[in-house]
Amino acid sequence: MTPPPIRLGIDLGGTKIEIAALDTRGRFLLRERVPTPQGSYPATLDTMARLVRQAENRLGTAGLPLGVGMPGSLSPLGGRMRNANSTALNGQPLREDLQALLGRPIRFENDANCLALSEATDGAGAGAEVVFAAILGTGVGGGIAVCGRVLEGCNGIAGEWGHNPLPRTDAEDGVRLACWCGRQDCIETWLSGPGLAADHARATGQDLAVPAIVAAMRAGDTAARASLARHAARLARSLGQVINILDPGIIVLGGGLSQIDELYGMVQQRLAAHVFSDSLRTRVCPAAHGDSSGVRGAAWLSGLHTGFTGTH
Repeated sequence: MTPPPIRLGIDLGGTKIEIAALDTRGRFLLRERVPTPQGSYPATLDTMARLVRQAENRLGTAGLPLGVGMPGSLSPLGGRMRNANSTALNGQPLREDLQALLGRPIRFENDANCLALSEATDGAGAGAEVVFAAILGTGVGGGIAVCGRVLEGCNGIAGEWGHNPLPRTDAEDGVRLACWCGRQDCIETWLSGPGLAADHARATGQDLAVPAIVAAMRAGDTAARASLARHAARLARSLGQVINILDPGIIVLGGGLSQIDELYGMVQQRLAAHVFSDSLRTRVCPAAHGDSSGVRGAAWLSGLHTGFTGTH
């Protein structure tokens, strides 16, 4: 089948919605970002449809194949949204509503799956048999690409490590963290941006945002460095479990915390201790396409099939 000459992708995030068009070589033809309407499903839906129409007007063509990366996933029981930390989306028929507004089939995937697909296609994981992508931002998500294709799983939740419990040590024994999902001590509550800030506040009494913690570390603050070291140790423990199950050739990090350069060395040094092997060849690295990788993955996704054949 001849690939479509132009593919559209939307990255639906908690703070921004991004649309992009790619040609067959992965070059951007356009990109636009707008703020995500907060707490309003109708406004979010209308914003997405408006971005698609505007993009197609600029490109001079209509009916382009469209992929959407989203928080959470579509339930196999009716296809409604679930598991999104942007909770206004949960329970909504996002796929059906957007398809009705735009008059075409649309491919939807979890945003971390889109990151994995992007990096497996022409990014840091190109050529790797198995790519695990972790988003470390406001929340924590995970996605898997195998042989260049997204692995969804029979329940549509493959890669959702963020809502497994953190592998604990004695240092965390006195702390129990409630997650928005209703569980306790989810990896997301510890390894997200708010989780890092909360851990620093518990240790120091300082209420600092992550950029301020990183800046303090780089200025020589020992407490800030200790907070980053604790975060790296928890991340290494959690990724070690992923490696023991999937054995990926590469783990790609996205999201705001992936921009902390010092984190990679800290994690890589600690990782082997948690992996059931006499050697460790898995690399942990940032997404080659940076914060545009998710929307690129959504666009690549749109070209995988343009007909509607199932729940995903």
